[in-house]
Amino acid sequence: MIAIFLTVGGFMRLFARLLVILSALAASLFVVAPAMAQYDPTAPRGTPPLTTDKENLWLLDLSDGGRVTIWLRPDLAPQMVDRVKTLTRQHFYDGLDFHRVIDGFMAQGGDPKGDGTGGSTLPNVPAEFNYYPHVRGAVSAARAEDVNSANSQFFIVLQPRLALDKKYTVFGRVVSGMEYVDAIHRGEPPADPTKILHAYIAADAPQAYSPAPATTVQPTGLAPVTLPGATVKKAPAKAATARK
Repeated sequence: MIAIFLTVGGFMRLFARLLVILSALAASLFVVAPAMAQYDPTAPRGTPPLTTDKENLWLLDLSDGGRVTIWLRPDLAPQMVDRVKTLTRQHFYDGLDFHRVIDGFMAQGGDPKGDGTGGSTLPNVPAEFNYYPHVRGAVSAARAEDVNSANSQFFIVLQPRLALDKKYTVFGRVVSGMEYVDAIHRGEPPADPTKILHAYIAADAPQAYSPAPATTVQPTGLAPVTLPGATVKKAPAKAATARK
């Protein structure tokens, strides 16, 4: 009788411990499930903003003669859209070149260094790969090899390049002024790069497009000007890029 009593008691203790373990496991699954749900490809897609929503219209006044209007898509890439809005309102993009422009592929800009290795002082933006394709007029975040290295640089697709889908973060599309994108000077870098004169968010009531002032041509025969304080360039960092 004693042996039977001990065996039953041991079984009851083991059963109680199993109940505790199963309860803890169930609780952990309950916590993890919502985090996993955001990666579910069958989850409902967010609602895109209207193309008339001025808070999500990005205006680029280019030195080649016109204004480009880009429809921002926070439903696709909320963090990258927020970064572009923040930098635009800081006037970060004003005066920057399109430093890498490949005919039939894309026009890349947004680098203060002008060589593909620069960015803002803000932290990098994690990848927000989405379903939107790299069709003509799509605007996507340029990055280095690290998928989470997008920062300030972007590229506008000139011709469809679907091989980039789900490898780069699309966050908008040109809805007017594509002819000015087509006119951006080609080169890596271009000999005479097209500049972003001003960048605006339409909700901030920007001024009408104003062309760049005419460049003053120096008389021939003048000696070149050498600026003091020249420094030796450091070894280049890896450039943010969109690969063919």
